[in-house]
Amino acid sequence: MSLPVVAIVGATGAVGVELIRCLEERNFPLKQLRLLASARSKGKTMRFRGQEIAVEELTEESFRGVDIALFSAGGSISKAYADACVAAGAVMIDNSSAFRMDPDTPLVIPEINPDAVKQHKGIIANPNCSTIIAITPLWPIHRQNRITRLIVSTYQAASGAGAAAMEELEEGTRAYLDRRPFTPSVLPHPYAFNLFSHNARIDPETGYNEEELKLVKETRKIFADPAIRVAATCVRVPVLRAHSEALTVECERPITPAEVRAILETAPGVRVVDDPVRNYFPMPIDASGQGDILAGRIRADLSDPSGRSVCLFVAGDQLLKGAALNAVQIAELL
Repeated sequence: MSLPVVAIVGATGAVGVELIRCLEERNFPLKQLRLLASARSKGKTMRFRGQEIAVEELTEESFRGVDIALFSAGGSISKAYADACVAAGAVMIDNSSAFRMDPDTPLVIPEINPDAVKQHKGIIANPNCSTIIAITPLWPIHRQNRITRLIVSTYQAASGAGAAAMEELEEGTRAYLDRRPFTPSVLPHPYAFNLFSHNARIDPETGYNEEELKLVKETRKIFADPAIRVAATCVRVPVLRAHSEALTVECERPITPAEVRAILETAPGVRVVDDPVRNYFPMPIDASGQGDILAGRIRADLSDPSGRSVCLFVAGDQLLKGAALNAVQIAELL
């Protein structure tokens, strides 16, 4: 079998940079890497395996000879170039929300539903970052004792809104400390020393924003369990990268924190960080720059006398397992 030609769409963005790094660090077998971006990035060079690769302008002709195309340039770009990509014979692995709920498009977390990759018709969707970080550690619990209800509160980093939001957080923090006025332009509210409800559009019927509804719908699709009840509250916090999430899960049968801890100790892609004596639990500073989802604060839900509910806290790098790493893992399955 010949090695694939791989293209990255949105190569100069925050996730694009991490895609290049993941391909290199995981020694992904490929014949050629092509970097695609908007016209303003054309000619810029990026380093891969000791060589400088020039960024090409993305056009509908860009996918000729490409076997796998990793998209991370936003939903509008994914929709605009999907037909050209698939028509050229490339498999599109898309980081945007454009195709996640399309019934013909597999929505894949390799630790959960790797076989779904086989059902693709040219496009495979990468789930939302907050969904990946929440449910990857929950899947092995779900397999042993079905989760019937999930309540999620997220603490989402600037990286979820891209490199520009990360820069805005840094600049706004400097201005705040220098007591200088600062007007945000990327996000709708001051970010430094503040937090606010996720800035996705609010659905007028449910009162939930799009980020929260993604968690609901994507969890059901990936778990292949339309009956699971999910409620989410998504909040942006002034952290550069790595999302954290507080999870309360209710199972069909009673479950203890010790049982949950034992399950998570052997869960793929998960590392237990749970030290009550030192009060040391998952933190974004520890989650950043590595691929595991950290899980801890494992305890009984005292509000549930049935003993079927537990609470835990997780943290994961939004740019890695929440985006680039998951996409590269899907490419490895292909």
